[in-house]
Amino acid sequence: MDLYDVIIIGAGPAGLTAALYTSRAGLRTLVLEKKYPGGQVAMTDQVENYPGFPEGVSGWDLANLMHSQATRFGAEVKTVEVLEIRDREGSVNKEVVTAAETYTAISVIIATGAEYKKMGIPGEDTFYGRGVSQCATCDGALFRDKAVIVVGGGDTALQETLFLLRFCTKIHIVHRRDRFRAVKALQDRIVSENEKVVIHFNSALNEIYGEKKVQGGIIKDTVSGVETRIDADGVFVFIGLLPSSSFLKGCVNTDESGYVITDDEMKTSRKGIFACGDVRKKNLRQIATACGEGAIAAVKAQHYIEDLKGTSYDPVCLA
Repeated sequence: MDLYDVIIIGAGPAGLTAALYTSRAGLRTLVLEKKYPGGQVAMTDQVENYPGFPEGVSGWDLANLMHSQATRFGAEVKTVEVLEIRDREGSVNKEVVTAAETYTAISVIIATGAEYKKMGIPGEDTFYGRGVSQCATCDGALFRDKAVIVVGGGDTALQETLFLLRFCTKIHIVHRRDRFRAVKALQDRIVSENEKVVIHFNSALNEIYGEKKVQGGIIKDTVSGVETRIDADGVFVFIGLLPSSSFLKGCVNTDESGYVITDDEMKTSRKGIFACGDVRKKNLRQIATACGEGAIAAVKAQHYIEDLKGTSYDPVCLA
């Protein structure tokens, strides 16, 4: 049996930080990621709130640096989607099932993050990839000298709007509340672009229309009920996140939305399985918090493994 000490599912900031800590501790570490290292961070144009980069850093560069640092100490990274976690019969070890093969480990760290929500309105699925997008960094250049609609009012929506301003002649921001929830620094930068940006507060996008591709959207004023047609070539949706946890299938306890419930040591309801990052039930989802949780999950997994092997040493963790 090919046995790993720890399998980390997900290669975003939480997963890569956990891999850095476990591999640096001499644990045989395997990271399984269904897309690419970095997760949502890799799709972010500019990260301005991660310590150590006073001028900011591109999300892609930050993701690559994290990946390189983890693999430097021996962590293996494979691109494959995990389908299930189960107990190995007659053992405390865990089996992580993928479409390609099944891997076995003493412990598992879930760090699968979260994905953007959909609106569930007419035209959204029809025109996905034909004008509807959830990644300005990926698709923004396709809308050079065109008008687009951005749905959302949080940090992500405004950050992506700032990126789209490099290409688009007009951006309509549609937000169902009467003010943004993004940090003030982002709000100020958006307001300063008032020649290109039109803000629709107390509004919801009810429909996306077009023929072969997006031609516009219908927004409804949530106060007056008045509907307005907006001509646009693209629609970018940033209305929140859903945890990437469907594969768990009752493996560990989650809340009603699917976020994994842990204690302060990142321990789940199942012994030997830990969780960290955006997939975890918590109040703040940031790169910095994901990295901190990844470190905690890794150290606690290390202690769990050492206890089972009989090599534990009750240390005071200084580094």
